[in-house]
Order: sequence, then C-alpha cells, then structure tokens
Amino acid sequence: MTRDRTAPDPAPTAPRLPGPALAFLYLIACLLPLALAQTALVARLDPWEKVGAALGLIGLAAMAVQFVTSGRFEAVSGRLGIDKIMAFHKVAAWWVLVALILHPLFYVLPTWLDDADRGMTRLVAYLTLPQYHSGVVALAALALLVLSSALRERLPVRYEVWRASHVILGVTAAAGGLHHALVAGRFSALGAVPVFWWAVAAALVAVMATLYGWRWWRLHARPWRLASVERLADRMWELDIQPEPKTPPLAYHAGQFVWMTEGRRRFPLFDHPFSIADSPRRPGLSLIIKELGDFTNRIGSLPPGTPIGIDGPYGEFALEEHPGDAVLLIAGGVGIAPIVGILRDLVARGDRRPVRLAYAAGAPGKFACLPEIEAARGALVLRVMLLSGEGAEGWTGEVGRLDPDRLRRLLEGLDPARTVALMCGPGGMVTSVSDALLDLGLPMRNVVYERFDYASGATSRQDRRRSLAFAGIGAALALAAGLFALV
Repeated sequence: MTRDRTAPDPAPTAPRLPGPALAFLYLIACLLPLALAQTALVARLDPWEKVGAALGLIGLAAMAVQFVTSGRFEAVSGRLGIDKIMAFHKVAAWWVLVALILHPLFYVLPTWLDDADRGMTRLVAYLTLPQYHSGVVALAALALLVLSSALRERLPVRYEVWRASHVILGVTAAAGGLHHALVAGRFSALGAVPVFWWAVAAALVAVMATLYGWRWWRLHARPWRLASVERLADRMWELDIQPEPKTPPLAYHAGQFVWMTEGRRRFPLFDHPFSIADSPRRPGLSLIIKELGDFTNRIGSLPPGTPIGIDGPYGEFALEEHPGDAVLLIAGGVGIAPIVGILRDLVARGDRRPVRLAYAAGAPGKFACLPEIEAARGALVLRVMLLSGEGAEGWTGEVGRLDPDRLRRLLEGLDPARTVALMCGPGGMVTSVSDALLDLGLPMRNVVYERFDYASGATSRQDRRRSLAFAGIGAALALAAGLFALV
C-alpha cells in the first residue's frame, strides 16, 4: 500500500509492570480485606464460618480486580500480552464464582453438621431474607456472566449484544456484592473494612468512567478516517486508515493491536480488536481483517471517508519486547496481519538480521500480501516457506502442515538459542508449533504467540506452565482463607 506522507519516528514504549509484580499486586489486592478484617471486633465465629467469611472477602475483592484485568489497561496487560492476561481473566472468573458460591455454604456448614434440617432452613434464610437480596442478585449475575462467557461461541447472539450484557452483569455483580458486604457483612460493619469497600466502589466508578467516558471522548476528539479498502484474498481485506489533521500519529510497535470502531457512534462498547499490519515508520495505519462475524462480514463494503475510532496500541507481540539475533515469523490464516506488519517494519528499518517466514493458509486463494512478501526478499535476508492446506493447479509452494521437519529446515543456519519466534494463527496450529520449536532448541521465552481462536481447546507447554502459575495464585488465596479461620 503506497502512502505519500512521511511518518514520524515511533515513540518509546510506556512503562509496564512485569508478570511477577502483577501477581504480587493481585495477591495484595485480594488479601487486603482479609488483613483489615483481623482488626474488626465481631462475635466469635465457628472456623467453618470464618472460612466462609474469608471466601466472601477474597471473592469480592477478586471480582473488583476483574474490571482491571480485562486487557484494556496497558500498564497491566502490556508486559504479559493479551493472550496471557485474558487467560488469567477467564481462570480468575471461575475461582471468584466458586468462592462466592461456597461463601454462604460454609456459613451454614456448622449448623448443617449439627442438624441438617436447621442447616437447610438457615441456607434458605440467606437466600430469601430481604437483607441478603443484594448478595443473591450479585451471585446470580456473576453466574450468568461466567457461564455466558464460557458458552459465547455457542450462543445465538451478536457479539455487541453479548458484550453489553457482559458489562451489565459485571456491574450488577460488583454493585450487589459491595452493597451486600456493607449491609450484611460481619466484618464490614465497623473499622477499616467498610472504608476499603467504599474505596473499591470509587475505584470501579473510575474504571468504568475511563473505559466508557474518557475513551469515548478520545474516540471523538482524535478521529481517524477510512482512506481505502482493498481486497487481498478470499474474504480478506486491508483497510488504510489515516488520522484527521487534529489527530496525533499513533505511537506503536509493529505487531501490536488496536480496538477499532467505525461510524458516527464510535462508542467503546462497539469496538473490536484487530492487529496492526503496518510499520510505525509509515504514515497512518493498516489493518488486515477477515470476514468472520457480524461486524467483519461488512468490512469490505465500508465506503472511503467512514469515520474510524482507534483505541490503542495494546499487546506485547513485538520485536522490541523480544530481541534476538535472528527472527522467525510464523502466520496462519488471518494471523498474517501482525506478521506482515512486523515484516513491513523490518523492511522500513533496513534490518539486516536473518529472517525466516512461514505462512500457512487453507488454500492457495487464501494467501494475502504475496507480492509484498516476495519484494521483501530483496530488502531483507529473508527466506520464505508457503504452505497450503490443499494443492491446486499452478501452486508451487508446499502442501500440508508446518511440521517439525519443515521447522527444522526453516531454522537451518540459525542458532535456535538466539532466535526469537513470533507466531499468530489458529489455536491448534499455535500450540503444536510452539511445542515443536521448544523441541528444536528455542528457549521458551523466545517463543511468542497470539492466537485468534481458542476453539481447539489445545494447550501448549507454555499454556500448561502458565496454568500452574495461575493455580499457584489460587492456592495462595485458598491457603489464606484457611489461615484466617485458624487465627
């Protein structure tokens, strides 16, 4: 895509928190109400009741943190990347739900162990008496939110409708939970704990104002416009988006992504995430989008001049975040979007490191940017492998999957320990190829990926290591609840 203007040099990356620091802050945020509760004067409780109280305190605090771990705050998600931060967001939602379901059950457990009928009567009272209504509403909203998120791909609703319901249910669960803690919580009547909950409520108001107030203002105060739409391949389009005169250039790294919304409404609730297929050394912004849903199915028909809202950049999928002496780029399907952006940036910088590119698609007609990839051979030390899922007349590339033998050929002449691999594609491809790269000698820290679907349910070694880390955080919270009961 040709552009006449010259883009400014990209701005430096803003400071962002590393993973261990985020884990530590998460534990502090979730356990702070437990520590404050130790200073509260309450009637003596059975140990099981104290476990129930601890689960309620931890669960409500963790629910509030969910508003921040949604991937829209760069200081939180920037160092980990959207893949990791959203995985944690989903896992944490389940343990919040489990903790808050167990919260009333542990309260009635001592009574139930003594007399099952009386225990059931006490549980019914917790679910029906007026002073507990806000807690019941919060728990129901949270259950609907978590279950609808888990089943989103199967629900017959538009993405925008699901997302609006996600916000409404989340706000309902948090508001109901905070009201329940302040009105019915045994440890929240006096002292520092109610002050903490009011501070949490104020913080959540600030978060929502940032997401849907300040960002709405920025989308309109810094407008972009659609300069052109070009068909690249079967159901795949490239959008050239240019800033209006009053809009400053976007400072980003090649490979990151933005949230885009179009038209005059330009409200954050209606935006969608797309990888940047461009170099920050070129003016404007390019997005490569495939028709995959309600919104993307009409991308190709957007007329030039359409107002565009851009929120970003986000993500860690960039060479600046993962240096190496050699670069291996791997794309599957529409995963070519951030990969071609990185390739364009390498060309724009005149990078002299050896670069290997593997690009897989379902059929020859589904490849995009092939002329540009071919031209990049003359500007970079580049070797390219094209793989089609099926053959066709005139196809000269390879047919099949990106298996370990092909990966070994790609890495010939490179030191795996000093090579960084960036990969974007379907979940099944990403997980299998990442494990194969580890077997070929790449360090785990040098294998960086983003997947655009999780339908396969496959997990890589990185996923499993990450899950162990998440489990460790959950175990620490459970241990804290148990210790609270013994103190």
